[in-house]
Amino acid sequence: KTPPSSSSCTSDYLLPPHPLSLPQFIFKKFSDGSLDKRTVICIYCQAEFQYHRSTSSLQYHLRAKHAFASSSCATDNPPTANESIQPQQSTLAEFQDRYKPMDQTKYNTLTNAIAKWIAMDCRPLNIVNDRGLRDVIQIASSNQLYTLPSEGTIASRINDLYNNEKTTKLELLKNALAVALTGDHWTSLSNHSYLGVTAHLIDASWTLQSFALTVMHTEERHAESCAECFLDVAKEWNIQEKVTTISTDSAHNMIAADSRLPFEHMTCIAHSLQRSITVALSDGGFENILEKCRKLVGHFKHSPINNTELGIQQAAKGQKEEPLVQDISTRWNSTLGMVQHLLCNKAAITATLALQKQKLSVPTGKDFEKLQKLETLLEPCRFVTELLGGELYVSCSVVLPAFCHIFSVMEVSDDDPEYVIQFKNTFTADLIKHKEGTNMRFLKIATALDPRFKHLKCLPKSERDEVWNMMSEVLKEQHSNAETTEPEPPKKKMNLPLVADDENECASVCTALDRYRAEPVISMETCPLEWWSKHEGAYKCLAYVARKYLATPATAVPCERLFSLSVNLWKSLPGDVLRACNERAWPSSETDGEEPLPTPPEAEG
Repeated sequence: KTPPSSSSCTSDYLLPPHPLSLPQFIFKKFSDGSLDKRTVICIYCQAEFQYHRSTSSLQYHLRAKHAFASSSCATDNPPTANESIQPQQSTLAEFQDRYKPMDQTKYNTLTNAIAKWIAMDCRPLNIVNDRGLRDVIQIASSNQLYTLPSEGTIASRINDLYNNEKTTKLELLKNALAVALTGDHWTSLSNHSYLGVTAHLIDASWTLQSFALTVMHTEERHAESCAECFLDVAKEWNIQEKVTTISTDSAHNMIAADSRLPFEHMTCIAHSLQRSITVALSDGGFENILEKCRKLVGHFKHSPINNTELGIQQAAKGQKEEPLVQDISTRWNSTLGMVQHLLCNKAAITATLALQKQKLSVPTGKDFEKLQKLETLLEPCRFVTELLGGELYVSCSVVLPAFCHIFSVMEVSDDDPEYVIQFKNTFTADLIKHKEGTNMRFLKIATALDPRFKHLKCLPKSERDEVWNMMSEVLKEQHSNAETTEPEPPKKKMNLPLVADDENECASVCTALDRYRAEPVISMETCPLEWWSKHEGAYKCLAYVARKYLATPATAVPCERLFSLSVNLWKSLPGDVLRACNERAWPSSETDGEEPLPTPPEAEG
């Protein structure tokens, strides 16, 4: 930039040292070369100010107009008599670096980073119009001439990023041996219907990959339309011959749609637990105490004064100042959160209510004892739900051990009160009904293919041999399918003893299964995919089947996560940002941190 000039005087950036303590200002220079020491010019905006040896107004200008430069301002405290002001005039090299045009490569890198940030974190496109964002990037890039890209440029870059990511995923799906899908419908606040689909596979390095395939707008939600949408997605990604399972919730249209598809259906286990817990809470003798808790929480949440008084009592008792949690009817884990917060803040709540004049029905000592029992019942369900909802580790093989653990926890004991017995019986009966509706054959084979659970202690002893017989049939079927895809042998070899070959193959399958069963069980903390990566060469046929069964997720939660920011997304945002919801599920290679694998429960038996 060149500062404005006039016939009477000009400004010059190359000045000798001056007594100003702010390097962001320079003296004005007359046309004859002399300095006007009563007038200074801002090097950023060329604004002129009268200078009377006080920098207060100059510092105010920097803070108000150039926040990025205020950090380098001199202190507001004037120097003492023993301190001397050192010249802080910027050098020519520093000034040129600050105001020279940014390198195009660096500019493109910044633009791509902004576009990916907007897509990954679901930010609106018009955020590029924010002056604060511009100032931040100017500071970070040390370039005061940087200007943010336009909304159209960002939208174009998001499309480019999407296409590049799609190409990468297409190559990943092309090399995959088997792919599992999850699907879920969602209705926006504007009453628009969307269908999300995610893919899950185990790649050549035995790494579990999970990513979104689409978030598509749908006009209808009946079974035929859903089935057609799933098939269209599979064809678009060219995986219609590789899809093994599709996991959905228990909605009638989803179950009916899956019956029309050539894929195996997997019921979302998290939804089964949700339904069983909801039924047990309403019919298990806890409804009255929960209603009392909701009114108690509402007493504090709907009144800032009451909430403030609760915070004072929490601080007085050395507790963390936190608001109470109100439960949501569609999320049982919010009920657990409400109960836990009430139990933790029992003393503070009691002390606060004692100071108030209110007609609220306060929980008694027996009520809090009942809540303690409820927490004990729900905590194992929370653990299992979080365990089965992970995406970065194998979960399908953990379903049956998790069921075994839950049923063990819900066994009635002699010292259980009547309301606990009622809850356990109601929950167990309902969960058994949902378990019978799951794909038990698939779950049993997946459990056997997990080196942590291949002893099948989560199943009755009478069913364990049947699982290995099913495994043998799966391997024989796999061998038969592999033979049909091989080229036909020359006629001169047709006289080979094919019957003997079939017998040898059956014997080979049985031998491989026997050797696998004889392998020692690995610890619960060991990843089964790591074990298979080391033993793939010894069990080639089994390894192929393991990739198919262990890639399937136990729940439809991965697909539901696509809509976790639905409230923020659907508020008149441009279509490109809505499309960027698909980008949110990119499986980045540079993840911030691995999702921890909880230790699955294993029951003896």
